[in-house]
Amino acid sequence: MTARPPTRPPAPAICCSPVAEAPLTEPDAAALAHRYAAIADPVRLRLLSLIAASGEICSCDLTGPLDKSQPTVSHHTKVLAEAGLIAGDKRGRWVHWRIAEDQGPFVRRVLEGSA
Repeated sequence: MTARPPTRPPAPAICCSPVAEAPLTEPDAAALAHRYAAIADPVRLRLLSLIAASGEICSCDLTGPLDKSQPTVSHHTKVLAEAGLIAGDKRGRWVHWRIAEDQGPFVRRVLEGSA
């Protein structure tokens, strides 16, 4: 009778595949957290959706749909702009807002509920 080599138990199955290629760096995590904090407010989400749907919109046209005062709208647009999500051009006494050029894909995922 020949001795058989010991058999190895099968390798455990991988339970799930990685979702990310690598963990976030500290600066990337801080920037992403800042963007998510900016949109973690229902008024700012609506504001972002109004701007995204319009392409470009004047601050003066945001108070009605949001049912908020102009100072409140200004506060919320400032938060979104500081997070880099929107960009504005001052024309006369009003600012015209649009989605920041490099944020379109992120904003689209947020508004579709997939970000």
